Amino acid sequence: MPADWITTPITASLLRGALDLERTEHGLLPHRLPARARAQCADPRLAMAESQPSGVRLAFRTAATAVELDTLRTRRVYTGVPPRPDGVYDLLVDGRLTAQAGVSGGDTLTVDLATGAATHSAGPSGTLRFTGLPGRLKDVEIWLPHNETTELVALRTDAAVQPVPDRGRRVWLHHGSSISQGSDAASPTATWPARAAGLGAVELVNLGLGGNALLDPFTARAVRDTPADLISLKIGINLVNADLMRLRAFTPAVHGFLDTVREGHPRTPLLVVSPLYCPVHEVTPGPSAFDPAALRNGRVRFLATGDPAERAAGKLTLGVIREELAGVVRLRAAEDPNLHHLDGRALYGEADFDELPLPDGLHPDAAAHLRIGDRFAELAFGSGGPFSAPSGP
Repeated sequence: MPADWITTPITASLLRGALDLERTEHGLLPHRLPARARAQCADPRLAMAESQPSGVRLAFRTAATAVELDTLRTRRVYTGVPPRPDGVYDLLVDGRLTAQAGVSGGDTLTVDLATGAATHSAGPSGTLRFTGLPGRLKDVEIWLPHNETTELVALRTDAAVQPVPDRGRRVWLHHGSSISQGSDAASPTATWPARAAGLGAVELVNLGLGGNALLDPFTARAVRDTPADLISLKIGINLVNADLMRLRAFTPAVHGFLDTVREGHPRTPLLVVSPLYCPVHEVTPGPSAFDPAALRNGRVRFLATGDPAERAAGKLTLGVIREELAGVVRLRAAEDPNLHHLDGRALYGEADFDELPLPDGLHPDAAAHLRIGDRFAELAFGSGGPFSAPSGP
């Protein structure tokens, strides 16, 4: 380590995209749900998803030419399935992707997909290193892996660090499922919300929670209580995946979620996004299940286990959800002119599926994430969109 290496304490002033920070024995663990929300649900899948720092990044101003970050990751390993790619850290200098790297070591969570059983083994922290940065004063961002729980241990640079001043950008808060969290995106700035945020020149707070976009009241309160200039809610796929509720409960739950958000953001532009195209559940209810034949061959693929005839009894499909969401927004927009609706098939539709099919039947691949992000930026942030920048005086 160089004699002039500077260690800077990692504090909230250097972090963006996290709603809570937990001090651990190793360092600092960013959370994307506040402690009060986490205390209201013991689901381990939610705990895993919200602690994976999708959209969370270190942001600082410095003249440093070298940066080191010690972290302790938690990797997921699935029994009988090839290992998932290691998490990626994206380095941005003055807003431009400049380098990518990963860390070794870390804890491992081994999951048996057939039974759901999980075992945890501890490992050492690792060091991320970026060198050769320009020696001028610049804004640096290190985006943390969107799919690995990451504890921040230490930050070192060869020049002093200070928080990035407020650049006057609008804050966009987005809530959705694993697709919004990033699923199979190539890197943290290549998830579709991060891609759209970059194109829209906004600061992202990503509340995409894998498997847990379930209209939970504690999530609605988290959205309500988080400062934001723009809000989007992508609703649908997880409710079908989990077979969580019937139509009778769904529509009032959507109204209740929106009511809660509006308590804290009465006039904020609010965009309700319905599900992307997904043939597995377009007309077939859930729950979703792993395809056992695919697992035997070391692959992950999902099946719909419901019966289309069950729609008559109120079971949800993506088609039913799209129709209901459009109706809810239409009804409420009569008194809420800042409420908007976007059919998710405008982001990823049947033609997109033909070109870029969902590899596991549910989740877009890396190329599809970029396409979805580009389209959202055009439809939401572009001219005439609900998130378009206000015109000057």
